[in-house]
Amino acid sequence: MADAARPDVLCIGAVLWDVIGRTTRRMQAGDDVPGRIAHIPGGVALNAAAELARRGMRPAVLGAVGDEPDGCALVTEIRALGIMPDWLVRDHGMPTDVYMAIEDAGGLIAAIADAHSLEAAGERVLAPLRDGRLGSVDAPWSGPVVLDGNLTQDLLATIADDPALRAADLRVIPASPGKAERLSPLITTGHATLYLNLAEAQTLAGRPCTDAAEAAALVVARGARRVLVTDGARAVALAGADGTALTALPPAVTIARVTGAGDCFMAAHLVAERSGADPARALEAAVAAAAAHVSGAFA
Repeated sequence: MADAARPDVLCIGAVLWDVIGRTTRRMQAGDDVPGRIAHIPGGVALNAAAELARRGMRPAVLGAVGDEPDGCALVTEIRALGIMPDWLVRDHGMPTDVYMAIEDAGGLIAAIADAHSLEAAGERVLAPLRDGRLGSVDAPWSGPVVLDGNLTQDLLATIADDPALRAADLRVIPASPGKAERLSPLITTGHATLYLNLAEAQTLAGRPCTDAAEAAALVVARGARRVLVTDGARAVALAGADGTALTALPPAVTIARVTGAGDCFMAAHLVAERSGADPARALEAAVAAAAAHVSGAFA
């Protein structure tokens, strides 16, 4: 019987407040328009954990959250989402990180990520995987681990070589195209799956690509075990070092939101695989879930 006090998946990275402004209008630089502003739990690691919890898994987040009122309120929200926050770094006086974004009728306009506390925590976010609370070098964590590309390049390089994570099923999500290259140390670990959008995949491929399939194949050629690449409304692709090459076309939907779509895609794919779906069915489940998320529904 599973231990209800122990997570079955770990999400490592940004755990913060999302401040998202949305309008149904099209915007240009300098516009001041009516809309809605949401203040909700967010961050790549936390968004992924929330999706995994909603799909029946027991996730824990490893990251950094302040001990001020904002941080305490966030921890309360995390527990309410069915996510375990017990192994977070909680330094006295450390502010809780914040992500601020503006979205219009066409999607994301601009965003600022303040993840300074996560960066300051550094390797301490990995302590539970080394000191026996969740694993150790002698008894490494062997379940899935979702890695957030907001982690520093040094920390991602450490994770790639960390013996306490040598048995983990790594699932890697970049934070943005500008941060994609920092994932390079993880490409050749032999136990990582990369979830990329086309821009991120092109960064890792080292050149422009005509579509997701070409980009996924080129990242695999760099030594990756498995790569999934999304390209908005165009076909999604999966490529593997074992020769697997699949594509799936997302259904046409009206865009209601974009923040968190990649996290939803990854979570649905992971859960489908753990439920026994074959590669094609797992990819289709991920595409359907991301489309539902973007449309404002759920799947």
